[in-house]
Amino acid sequence: MKCQRIFPLIAVVVLFGSVHALAGDVKIVANPSIRADSITAAELRSVFLEEKRSLSDGSHVEPVLAKGGEAHEAFLKQYLGKNDDGLQNYYRTLVFTGTGAMPKVLASDVDVVHYVAKTKGAIGYVSLDALVEGVKVLTIVQAGPSAERKLLTRVEPEYPETLQRLQIGGMVRLRVSISPKGSVDGVSLLGGSPILAEAAIKAVKQWVYAPGPSRTTAEVSIPFDPKR
Repeated sequence: MKCQRIFPLIAVVVLFGSVHALAGDVKIVANPSIRADSITAAELRSVFLEEKRSLSDGSHVEPVLAKGGEAHEAFLKQYLGKNDDGLQNYYRTLVFTGTGAMPKVLASDVDVVHYVAKTKGAIGYVSLDALVEGVKVLTIVQAGPSAERKLLTRVEPEYPETLQRLQIGGMVRLRVSISPKGSVDGVSLLGGSPILAEAAIKAVKQWVYAPGPSRTTAEVSIPFDPKR
């Protein structure tokens, strides 16, 4: 009996460990005027490095930066490949040469969400557990230019009630195989809690992409936020 009581506790501890390992992940938030539901990592990089002013669907975008913190550092490392000093020097060069401007910089997740919600075209990033009322959360799609497929139908995962009640969340990363017709014909787990992944995979299998000339693969990140 003692072993039976200990096992669930061990399982919860292991699960929390997995969530803690994902603490550096971020959510990409956008003003509702942006029509896209997803954005590629390459596109995200181009937007924040001011190499492009619009997304593939034609939506105008305005990058918004956080002043600092774990989410800021994680975003720079994962998507821009720069540290804060390097990014600031990059923007100063754009300003000096007249090829760009310094983006809006905000002090907290709350400030970022508030600004993005009221500013047409704004796109920013916040901590995984930040409240995101009034904005839309974009799915990050890791895909090469030749494999990029537009997402037409997106089904949200059902959050396991027990995990949400226990405030257990995290980011699930999946590799998705897309048929030429646009249906999802395969999903595999790349990272994240296996329990959350079950719900994510079930939802992603119902997604529909634009038709393409051949089968392609993409990597997507699905956030599970217990505060939403």
